[in-house]
Amino acid sequence: MKDTQAAINRLHITMDGLLIIGAYMLTFPLRFYVLPYIFSSMALAPGERFLSFPTYIRNLIPIVPGYLIIYNICGLYKTHRSHKLFKNIGTLIEANLLGIFYFAFLIYIQNLKDISRWFYIIFAVVNVIFGIIYRLMNSKILSVIRKKGKNLRHVLLVGYSPSAQGYIDRINANPEWGYRIFGILDDNPDGPVCKSGIKVYGEIAGLEDMISENQIDEIVVTLSVEEYKKLSRIVKICEKSGVHTKFVPDYNNVVSSVPAIEDLGGLPVINIRNVPLSHFFNASVKRISDIILGAVATVIFAIPMAVIAILIKCTSKGPIIFSQVRVGLSGKEFKMYKFRSMAVQDEESEKKEWTTKKDKRVTGIGRIIRKTSLDELPQLFNVLKGDMSLVGPRPERPQFVEQFKEEIPRYMIKHQVRPGMTGWAQINGFRGDTSISGRIDHDLYYIENWSFWFDLKILFLTIFKGFINKNAY
Repeated sequence: MKDTQAAINRLHITMDGLLIIGAYMLTFPLRFYVLPYIFSSMALAPGERFLSFPTYIRNLIPIVPGYLIIYNICGLYKTHRSHKLFKNIGTLIEANLLGIFYFAFLIYIQNLKDISRWFYIIFAVVNVIFGIIYRLMNSKILSVIRKKGKNLRHVLLVGYSPSAQGYIDRINANPEWGYRIFGILDDNPDGPVCKSGIKVYGEIAGLEDMISENQIDEIVVTLSVEEYKKLSRIVKICEKSGVHTKFVPDYNNVVSSVPAIEDLGGLPVINIRNVPLSHFFNASVKRISDIILGAVATVIFAIPMAVIAILIKCTSKGPIIFSQVRVGLSGKEFKMYKFRSMAVQDEESEKKEWTTKKDKRVTGIGRIIRKTSLDELPQLFNVLKGDMSLVGPRPERPQFVEQFKEEIPRYMIKHQVRPGMTGWAQINGFRGDTSISGRIDHDLYYIENWSFWFDLKILFLTIFKGFINKNAY
């Protein structure tokens, strides 16, 4: 299996090298013969000549190995079967952005003043497109192969616990990852098979014989917390055998799904909660993108917002904009703006009541803009002010925060980031009158796995999943 995986990695590197060469060679006719006829700004001035094809081709000698090194540094060749395709594509884009700087550096040290700057921008775009197409095809082919029972890694679980069941559920739900659970060793079995139909071969004491007598590619230690005294001996046996070993802790309800580990003078220290947006650089990237994208969205939706405002004013009495106190970053309260979609009511009644199906307080226009989420467009101004982000957990009213923080474990963690107009929970169906605990689980996943590309993915999916809300009344 190790040889097979090594061969697959070599194939990826070889294919990327060929794709880089192909993209580079295609860029030359695109830049100088095709695109100038489409975009006049890219055409050469009268009497101006471009460098010859051989001059450009010479740069391929340092570009191919340089790009492959960048790809490797960025993690494109790390073996993680459970990595999502979208994450790999995001990494590919990041690597090519770095590649542009590498290309510019090569031009600078060679003092090639007449090289076209458009050339390496077009090359980066073509290279990314080629890379995405290859990875989409590769993902589809591997998925089909693995579903047919080939290119599998056979896994032995040591210990049965809630974390073991969680591991089994995820493996069974994602056959394209290419894992097959061979069996379980457990000192406290309920029977010859576990709840998911996985065979229990015996007690943990038989681990060494189990490894030597069977073709096992991976051992996953899934002991319950009460059995951790056995961990040291199990690890020694696994390391002696040379079989790749993983550990799934039985305290996932306490520790982050992406724990941050500090090195305290050689002593590993695990942070209970990993929040990428607590780092200044990440927070700055998110805030800058909120300002830029928020300003663009405000311009795009200016006319629809004006039309909605006129319709509200003409069809019902009261203000156009409705503001409501919500709880945001660090538990601070702010006024969140929405288009008014209900008849005006007193403040005490508004605080106590949820909106229900066929609620008589909702106006005719209000029902439409609530269903399509257009009532939330004024929150773009909250984003520009800094109260909210385009993407994040939805903010809640103070009285419900007080209620939920006592009833829902880990509820208050959502206030470690700015609330958002849309979020991971919302595009997964947790909007309106839906499970609060399910919503929090998705919010925590977002908080712990934040990246700029994850935000872009959520914004993209919002176009298809986020606007129409079947739970909006």
